Amino acid sequence: MRFYTFEIVIEKEPEDEGYFAYSPGLPGCFSNGSTIEEAKRNIREAVQQHLLTLTSRGEPILHSENMVHVEELTVGLPD
Repeated sequence: MRFYTFEIVIEKEPEDEGYFAYSPGLPGCFSNGSTIEEAKRNIREAVQQHLLTLTSRGEPILHSENMVHVEELTVGLPD
């Protein structure tokens, strides 16, 4: 089994209570969910399906082997 690493982004849906998830490194690969955890599960499945489609077409899978973790960081500064 070969493993691939991709950055994913999860954003709050602007017009409902759900979340939108996508991978900037895989154009056209996106999903959603009503919670962040559901969006994570759904984008994992979407990425797997996307990669299966690429491999079935003989297209290359471009990914970052060095990426380990991406996360939002919020810091506060005194007024």
